[in-house]
Amino acid sequence: MNFIKSIIPYRDVSLKELVTFKPSFSNVTMAILTVGLVAIFIAGAVMYFIEGHAAYNVYKQHPWGLIIGMYVFFVVSSTGLCIMSSLGHVFGIKEFEIIGKRAILGAIITISTGFIVIALEIGHPVTMVIYNVLTPNFTSAIWWMGTLYGLYLAFIIFEFIFLVRDDHKWSKIFGLGGLIVGIAAHSNLGAVFGFLIARPIANGVFFPIYFILSAMITGSYLLFIMYGFRYKMNFPEEVKLMLTKLAKILGLLLAILIFFEIWRMFTTIYGGMPERSVAAWHILKSPNFLIGEVLLGMLIPFIIILVSKGKNIVGMVWASVLGMIGIFFMRYDLVHDTQLMPLQTLKTREYQLPPSFVEYMPSFAEIGVSIGGIGVCFVMYYFAEKFFNLDHK
Repeated sequence: MNFIKSIIPYRDVSLKELVTFKPSFSNVTMAILTVGLVAIFIAGAVMYFIEGHAAYNVYKQHPWGLIIGMYVFFVVSSTGLCIMSSLGHVFGIKEFEIIGKRAILGAIITISTGFIVIALEIGHPVTMVIYNVLTPNFTSAIWWMGTLYGLYLAFIIFEFIFLVRDDHKWSKIFGLGGLIVGIAAHSNLGAVFGFLIARPIANGVFFPIYFILSAMITGSYLLFIMYGFRYKMNFPEEVKLMLTKLAKILGLLLAILIFFEIWRMFTTIYGGMPERSVAAWHILKSPNFLIGEVLLGMLIPFIIILVSKGKNIVGMVWASVLGMIGIFFMRYDLVHDTQLMPLQTLKTREYQLPPSFVEYMPSFAEIGVSIGGIGVCFVMYYFAEKFFNLDHK
């Protein structure tokens, strides 16, 4: 234990300290929520181990389900936190130096949760890792995704170790490496969708760029939430200054995202291609898109920033909670909307049969593994806060 402590300094915490917390409404609510989420995660995982993929409602016409969407949700969160943390200790913007340890730890936890979730969808994750090394496929975007994210995780773990040790030289080196590899991995994740020539609604250059932009927005939302709960809405002056500047950056990012989304819909509708335009109109009328993505994910936070000029920090914490709900719908819709139109056969094209949409409803096991994964994330973050000093010195 002393050897481990010499590598990464941590607090000596007793078992009693680990399981006890100050009783308050917010703490009790979070404890109940976390226990409930972990319980449904365990239930979903048990169903998967008993029934295998039969526990999931994915099928040939809709092979990617909620679990894939939740994996994307977690890795987007990780990349976003990594990018935003680099503003301080990599690029030297003084106001953002205070977020380094907390943001990078959040990045490690979220991507680890993503790996846990996707492991219960892959089927044979250990075999996948072995053959990923033994038989690499350099033409596969999914191979590059797995390889780059593994390398990215290694970089940010070392970055966190050196941050905790207050070794700013090496934390900056690994931070820069993690940033470069993380952006490469995340834009490649967007390419997994953009390379789908058989799925015209996704095919193109939009997603590799969109993934980086939405990651930065997600990381900003998470920072507001993390600091809001850390200080119980009573922020020190330096934290308030940092969050005010973060709000202004977030406002700019949201404006760009809204601009991107408008043009994405215009380009999918234009030209009258059924595989694109019919699906686009269906998406535009969906409550998931209008309420989840647009209202919660973009408009409410953007309006609060615009009206308050980024100074309503408490409002932004709650808007960020809504924003993360919107981000979830963005990830779920991304996966589902890509498979919305059935793959067209030659006969269907010849007779121009009217398209019918592919239907999908997640099973309890999928919901348990996916949504319950948030509880796993909460547990890891809770214990990490106990063991490490994440505040800026």
